Amino acid sequence: MSERTLSIIKPDAVERNVTGAILKMIQDEGLKVVAMKMIHMTKEQAQGFYAVHRERPFFDSLTDFMCSGPVVVSVLEGDGAIARYRKLMGATNPENADEGTIRKQFALDVEKNSVHGSDGVETAAVEISYFFNRLEMVG
Repeated sequence: MSERTLSIIKPDAVERNVTGAILKMIQDEGLKVVAMKMIHMTKEQAQGFYAVHRERPFFDSLTDFMCSGPVVVSVLEGDGAIARYRKLMGATNPENADEGTIRKQFALDVEKNSVHGSDGVETAAVEISYFFNRLEMVG
C-alpha cells in the first residue's frame, strides 16, 4: 500500500555535502520524492517539531543541533514507505546500524546520525504537515 513519510537530512550531513548521496540511496530504494526543500530551523521550530521529546534529557541538545545549520526536508512516497525508509536509515546509533544503511555510511554518532524518518502513519501525517502544505506535494 502506498504511503508517505517525512525524511530530514540533518545538519551534519548537509554540512558534509552528502545530501545527494543520501537522496540517491533513497531513490535507489524505490522511494519517490514528492516534496523537498532546504530550510534552517529556528530553535522554536525545532522545539515544536520535537515537542514529543520535551521531557527527555536529550531534548535541548537535539533541538540545538537541529537548528545549528540547514536541513533538507522531504516527503517520500511508495509502498510501505515508512518501514522501507526506516530500514534504509538504520539504527539510531550508527555503531548498531547494518551495513548498507544511511546511518552506517554517514552518521557521526548517535545524535549526529544524518537522517530522521517518521515512525508510523499517524506520526508521518503530523510531521509532513509541520513542514509542507498540500500544494507543495506532487503526485
